[in-house]
Amino acid sequence: MSLLLSSASVLPAITNSRPVFPSKPIPARPSKPPSARGFSVLASAGNDASTSSSSSAVASTSSSSSAVASSAPLPEPKLPEDGRKASSILTFQQAIQRLQEYWASVGCSIMQCSNTEVGAGTMNPLTFLRVLGPEPWNVAYVEPSIRPDDSRYGDNPNRLQRHTQFQVILKPDPGNSQDLFLGSLSALGINVNEHDIRFVEDNWESPVLGAWGLGWEVWMDGMEITQFTYFQQAGSLQLLPISVEITYGLERILMSLQGVDHFKKIQYADGITYGELFLENEKEMSSYYLEHANVEHIQKHFENFEEEACSLLSLGLPIPAYDQLLKASHAFNILDSRGFVGVTERARYFGRMRSLARQCAQLWVKTRESLGHPLGISYDANSLIHPSVVEFDLKKEMEQPRLFVLEIGTEELPPQDVVEASGQLKALVEQTLEKRRLSRGKVLTYGTPRRIVICVENLSINQEEEETELRGPPVAKAFDQEGKPTKAAEGFCRKNSVSVDQLYKKIEGKTEYVFVRVKESARSAIEVLAEDLPSIISNITFPKSMRWNSNVVFSRPIRWILALHGDLVVPFIFAEVSRLSPQ
Repeated sequence: MSLLLSSASVLPAITNSRPVFPSKPIPARPSKPPSARGFSVLASAGNDASTSSSSSAVASTSSSSSAVASSAPLPEPKLPEDGRKASSILTFQQAIQRLQEYWASVGCSIMQCSNTEVGAGTMNPLTFLRVLGPEPWNVAYVEPSIRPDDSRYGDNPNRLQRHTQFQVILKPDPGNSQDLFLGSLSALGINVNEHDIRFVEDNWESPVLGAWGLGWEVWMDGMEITQFTYFQQAGSLQLLPISVEITYGLERILMSLQGVDHFKKIQYADGITYGELFLENEKEMSSYYLEHANVEHIQKHFENFEEEACSLLSLGLPIPAYDQLLKASHAFNILDSRGFVGVTERARYFGRMRSLARQCAQLWVKTRESLGHPLGISYDANSLIHPSVVEFDLKKEMEQPRLFVLEIGTEELPPQDVVEASGQLKALVEQTLEKRRLSRGKVLTYGTPRRIVICVENLSINQEEEETELRGPPVAKAFDQEGKPTKAAEGFCRKNSVSVDQLYKKIEGKTEYVFVRVKESARSAIEVLAEDLPSIISNITFPKSMRWNSNVVFSRPIRWILALHGDLVVPFIFAEVSRLSPQ
């Protein structure tokens, strides 16, 4: 560790602290010329911004001067007409307003909830359909989520058949989505420095939607308040670009902020509680879902919705077909809450709904393609495939072996992945240094959820020179009867950049061959490392990996890379990340 500390001027402390990146608006990166409308007023999954006239959607772009900043004060609460005292705490209603204002201020369009029952904001076509294809999509909306199996008659303080999510979709990943999320907590009045905010591994999947992603549950003081997911697949289709989904559980957040022990005690607005608004709804809907829903009727509903969805798909209408799928999904959830779905039946139902989701997704992608992707294309696929080496000229020369440090900065890695990555990185670096003839001292690795670090003591500044004996063709084929070199001999010489005069004969086994000795020149360690480090990082594997802004896979997004040999930067680009340039 002393070696690490001796380089403190160039190596950040190896802690679990979060690097400070400036908060920035969501960047729009279309490869097509962006239209004047940007992300303004996107009324529904089926309407493009160019045709939308919805007055209910709040339009905002990152450059909009009218966007309300998250720090803008909200109006003072008014005294209720019935004389009850107005609350000074953040109400449920104000929390929604602040989240809408915050996400609008960084470039999201504020949308509306689905008009069909959905179990989560993910199922809203504003998410499921819009994460498909290459078009950019940055939206936020409130989603009442209906889950019959969570019915508790309003008795359980934390379980509701109808709970409220606030859904955010950032497509493509802007690169600072975690920092944007933390900024939203500040907009709610949560001081992130005074609370224990943790990103805890959560590998999400939806068998019904044929969707999955990797990310985290976000905990505040030990309680889950948000899900944060990088979508990898939807409708059984691979996604590119990758979308970020942030789903807030508003009841949990407000119970914590208001210091109440039951959802019904949440101050919804000045003078009225959540329970006064929704408790009776919880009681009656719980009674319906758990006791009175007619199973035979609901089964028929499922069949009818499925049949209608298939009919609409055959007509080339993915949006209404998907709406029928949502209705079928809700019918299944009611059957499940009534206890009429066994293990075998569940698998069959899931398979039928997943097939519909896949067909809706495929048809939606074709529809958007036929329209010419009106919102633009947010990535250039050809630029996202291969890591590259930065062209550089060394302005400094080192005379003595120096400490080499490689730090891979990531978003929160699962604990087991920290251990795996540290071990694999050490083995890969040791193998590469030996293969590349770079002498070294001790190799040390360190890991935290936010960074993986390897330190190589006394790494040589240049490769060791090496002379290699290469065997060519048999003498009988290398020279003709007059002793002149044949095309085989000339080709061997040309391949190895030597002259015929350098060839010599040597018997190996029962055959005489031509040989040549080739000296491999010594290259600088920085030059060699710049070539090899991208492949070293790409060869680190995990049980579950994800993509973000590129086709590179890793456990979680890589956000910065530090590579130093002594006080010289080793320049390279991996996964579109190159934090430092040559000095």
